[in-house]
Amino acid sequence: MSLERVELVRVYLPLVRPFRTSFGTQTGRDILLVHVETDAGEGWGEAAAHAEPYYNEEFVDASMLVIERFAVPALATTPELTSGSVARSLARIKGYPAAKAALEMAILDAELRAGKTRLADHLGGVRSKIEVGVSVGITESVGALVDLVASYLGEGYGRVKIKIEPGFDVEPVAALRREFPELALQVDANAAYTPEDLDHLGKLDAYDLLMIEQPFAVDDLPSHAALTRQLRTPVCLDESVVSLRSVEQALAAGACTVINLKVGRLGGVLTCKAVHDLCLERGVPVWCGGMLESGVGRAANIALASLPGFVYPADISASDRYFHRDLTEPFVMANSQLDVPTGPGLGVDIDESSLKDLGALRRDVTVHR
Repeated sequence: MSLERVELVRVYLPLVRPFRTSFGTQTGRDILLVHVETDAGEGWGEAAAHAEPYYNEEFVDASMLVIERFAVPALATTPELTSGSVARSLARIKGYPAAKAALEMAILDAELRAGKTRLADHLGGVRSKIEVGVSVGITESVGALVDLVASYLGEGYGRVKIKIEPGFDVEPVAALRREFPELALQVDANAAYTPEDLDHLGKLDAYDLLMIEQPFAVDDLPSHAALTRQLRTPVCLDESVVSLRSVEQALAAGACTVINLKVGRLGGVLTCKAVHDLCLERGVPVWCGGMLESGVGRAANIALASLPGFVYPADISASDRYFHRDLTEPFVMANSQLDVPTGPGLGVDIDESSLKDLGALRRDVTVHR
């Protein structure tokens, strides 16, 4: 397969409601799509970076620059380009996993569409539907959080994840457990705590949580290991998981009992598949996290979450949880589940009218072979 054309499509999608975490409040998503045309057909991918470098080092402006100046030239000169060769071709580029993931996703979409194969089947998925939950940001009060969670439960979501930070942790968890004793509940700290908070975080053990996600800094495996030894509640790593090797190191250190997989953080669907396979072999449960993606990235996440090792509900949710209007046909939740796309490739088509109405900026990237 050879690369014929690459188009970058950037569009701003306002969120249905602001989403606050320990690293800031988002009111919308700066979406970057990659559209490729190859001699086998076309495909789409999504770079799940944020507008600012607060979640990790990558941000949308930088992703665009790296794709245009370095990644596309590398792929354009790759002999016999395939989705499986993308990571090797881009290995000289340090970092920028979301940019790499978008290109791999687009080429994989084109490749599978040409072969009339859906992504879930290509990866080895075993489910036609996946269990999903809803992620809730930090609210202005505990009462507001309880009301918001109640509204999501009323919509049919069966699992809730809340963001926590110092000063907003034990009290909101206790309130939710009092109000919803049977709720499948987990918390996500986005690395907001320090080793001095070990004993304080231990108080969360009383509330029957599914897991505590990424309490400490990305490079602080010792504190994660100490908390894992201290708690009966599973400890999950998110931002610390950046490669297959990082997973091996975390497991060897005893730094977690659960792994969160995100396509844009790990550099592609195929790397996520490799991490899944390693964890499945070692009996370590995994689950699929979300980055507030449009329907393009959401389709890839759903296909990934159909694999057998994903044993916790995914942070994917329905399209209308985040956006009034998506860039593909919307994903609709029923009974806390989403259908795995059945069409070839990602199984979704771009809504060109949505791109136009939302004022998408489109730019061709020169392909030199």
